[in-house]
Amino acid sequence: MTRQLTLGYSPCPNDTFIFYGLAHNKVRVSGIEFKQRFADVETLNRMAIEGSLDITKISYHTLGHVREAYALLRSGSALGRGCGPLIVARPGTSMADLNKGTIAIPGPLTTATLLLRLYDPSFANLVVMPFDRIMDAVANNEVTAGLIIHESRFTYPLYQLAQLLDLGAWWERFSGLPIPLGGILGKRALGREVLLKVETGIRESIHYANSHPDEVLAYCKQHSQEMDEAVMKAHIDLYVNDFSLDLGQEGLAAVRRLFAESEMRGIFPGSDKPLLAEE
Repeated sequence: MTRQLTLGYSPCPNDTFIFYGLAHNKVRVSGIEFKQRFADVETLNRMAIEGSLDITKISYHTLGHVREAYALLRSGSALGRGCGPLIVARPGTSMADLNKGTIAIPGPLTTATLLLRLYDPSFANLVVMPFDRIMDAVANNEVTAGLIIHESRFTYPLYQLAQLLDLGAWWERFSGLPIPLGGILGKRALGREVLLKVETGIRESIHYANSHPDEVLAYCKQHSQEMDEAVMKAHIDLYVNDFSLDLGQEGLAAVRRLFAESEMRGIFPGSDKPLLAEE
């Protein structure tokens, strides 16, 4: 008997690259069919809070709030070095200006916002807006600065903006570990066997994408029609890496350190649930 599971992921190139094989039945998971749900990552974060998806991409910040219901899968993560969120502003803006002004953030549940809070909890004037609106808002003087993610780290100079702070680089110096941005969760109620089968399927889907790049990139481009192809490829190269295949010891250490720092500051509660589906 085939079981249907809802699968949520974003139209960002790294996600469409990772999930192409599963979405197009190039990779099959025995006894499971997936019903796709496309949404931006902050929408997926809220859906995880609501428990409305079986398997979903989320920000690691969100995992801190849903550990009772969801377990982390080893495959599919966006985690690495040199890939963290940036604070950008118009030239001449200083870090001191941020305490007096407003900062646009891509969502309260994003890892970018978590890193901002860990870096300096005194930043209070935060304005939530879609991530692809933030650079325009900064350039047009609607806000003092913007916290940018995804492909924006490649394109912000086109808006005549300057980088004030690389929060990923700060985290790497602070922790000595890579930065966990987004991961893949599965509902604990599905059971360990099902979750590990899905985890393996995601890993095989990444292998398929790596082996058939032209085929997969055409699909990615369909969902990122306004993105320059060179930017799209750079996005995939940065966010799909060895940690995406398997978090490994270093990746898991980074996630656990992020959670420990956040729990210590009361940003989200502790949990006695195991982190991984396999535990």
